[in-house]
Order: sequence, then structure tokens, then C-alpha cells
Amino acid sequence: MATDYWTTKHPDGWQVKGEGNQRATSIHRTQSEAWAESQNRARKTRGEAYLTGRDGQIRERNTYGHDPRKSRG
Repeated sequence: MATDYWTTKHPDGWQVKGEGNQRATSIHRTQSEAWAESQNRARKTRGEAYLTGRDGQIRERNTYGHDPRKSRG
């Protein structure tokens, strides 16, 4: 089952949070560590990984399963 993972700011650093979860899946010291973990988890579940900045806006998004877009790239 595809699961999406979000990398967001956390009081103790940066968190990885699975879609629908209330609690963090993991907490990391840096944004890049958390982003790498989100990508790895999304790859395993064939889901999507979302990276948000400090302002809460999505900065980057990667799809690892079925990509609904019809265009290449």
C-alpha cells in the first residue's frame, strides 16, 4: 500500500511523518537527514515524499510509485 511521507519542522529539529499519522515517524537533527528518510520510506511503499520549508510551503515532491501525470519528466 502506497504511503506518503512528509518532512516538516519539529521543535527538536525536523520530522518525518507518514500520511494520516498524528505522531512523528522519526525525528532528525537536520532537514537533509529527514528528507533522505522520507524519500527512503516513500520508495519502499511506492508512495510520495514531500519536503516543506520552515514556512510550511512545499519545496519539493517526489513520486516513487504510480505517477498520475501523463507527461514525461
